Amino acid sequence: MSRILLGVAGGIAAYKACLLLRRFTEVGHEVTVVPTPNALNFVGETTWAALSGRPVHTQVWADAHAVPHVTLGRAADLVVVAPATADLVARAASGRADDLLTNVLLTATCPVLMAPAMHTEMWLHPATQANVATLRARGVIVLDPDSGRLTGADTGPGRLPEPSEIEQVALSLLDSSVTGVARSRDLEGVRLTVSAGGTREALDPVRYLGNASSGRMGLALARAALLRGAEVRVVAGAITAAVPGGAELVEVVSTADLAEAMTVAAADSDLLIMAAAPADFTPASPSQGKLKKQGDAPLTVRFTQTTDVLAGLVRRRRPDQVIVGFAAETAGSASELMELGRAKLARKGCDLLVLNDVSGGAVFGAADNRVVILDPRGVVDTVAGDKNIVAHRILDAVATSRKSNR
Repeated sequence: MSRILLGVAGGIAAYKACLLLRRFTEVGHEVTVVPTPNALNFVGETTWAALSGRPVHTQVWADAHAVPHVTLGRAADLVVVAPATADLVARAASGRADDLLTNVLLTATCPVLMAPAMHTEMWLHPATQANVATLRARGVIVLDPDSGRLTGADTGPGRLPEPSEIEQVALSLLDSSVTGVARSRDLEGVRLTVSAGGTREALDPVRYLGNASSGRMGLALARAALLRGAEVRVVAGAITAAVPGGAELVEVVSTADLAEAMTVAAADSDLLIMAAAPADFTPASPSQGKLKKQGDAPLTVRFTQTTDVLAGLVRRRRPDQVIVGFAAETAGSASELMELGRAKLARKGCDLLVLNDVSGGAVFGAADNRVVILDPRGVVDTVAGDKNIVAHRILDAVATSRKSNR
């Protein structure tokens, strides 16, 4: 269990912080809420107390004997501010200490994550962008806002990311190594394209052949890369979760679609990660009409091999491009798994191969993963745990590979 301090600034998106609070507490974390006075105009103190099961701290002057403006920040393992309004961002950047939350931000020694939410014009204003740059330079981790519906009829960048997205980023920061790379933004200026999810091969107009991939590993890689400052494009087949805010989305259906989209994306990408699960075979002649049962007669379908997307990307690669493949294998032993991985890495010719054992349906749709990261010289790393943490370990290996390619 970790101690999370949830700061809430005065914006309409404060209602989403209630959902974020619930998500933190449901996985066992102790959450203390510090709303600004303006935030209480949107969500009252009673709501925060009921949802957190803990006292809510709103004033510097309350419980002065406990010195809350100092002790709250010092006691936290993580500070999350959601929403962080333009006003709160500006006051934090200038080092103001005119309410309890800004005092906490000055005394916290743990990682601090801010999730901005404001109208598009406010987010894009040079003053706000300068304030965000100042905070990042000091080690505060500031998410880019999502794009979408804002207050009223407005639409654009400035929307608070969904609570589930903030939660995943926040909890990954409890790992000190993730905090380090998020603060350094080591992928700033890098264009990364990652594929995610399974493909669907049409059998007839209403049926398809697919696989069990959820896309969660690919989405975790996108989330991790965004946190590290990369410009991210996600080429997504069938996925079971939303693409992280701030990433460009290209939707595909079949393996042929995936091959085409990845080829286009490769033209301006520094990093390509093939985390999708493309089908290896597709019906040679999909039925133009819905297939009907013919008594007890079996259905015979002739298949043909699909395009080898990864091999095609490697063949057309630029000299400075790093390409990562994935291999989901079934194996009877660890040694057999490694043999399969090494053979695929040699066959595909990519820089890194992320290998995992999916025997019995393991890891599909799960929050955790266990992978072996290979390069042509051998094992780079073996990682097990939450997919968001695994994603960062993969990107660590990618960063090393990029340095060696220069």
